[in-house]
Amino acid sequence: MELIGLVAVAAGLIIGLGALGACVGVGIMGSKYLESAARQPELMGVLQTKVFLLLGLIDASFIIGVGLAMCGVVLLAAA
Repeated sequence: MELIGLVAVAAGLIIGLGALGACVGVGIMGSKYLESAARQPELMGVLQTKVFLLLGLIDASFIIGVGLAMCGVVLLAAA
């Protein structure tokens, strides 16, 4: 297998596993938010702010992984 093929497989794994991790993380965080909001409804505003902040950070880590994977593919293809 050529090097460009291995890089494509590696980029696919980075993107796929990053998406899987982000989806699982968002799902667990959402379920815990609903659970805690049901237990203490008076804290919903504070919890909602933290949930949206963490949601952005989780998605940002996935987008950074996609960018790094694509950068590796482009740099190898140009070489």
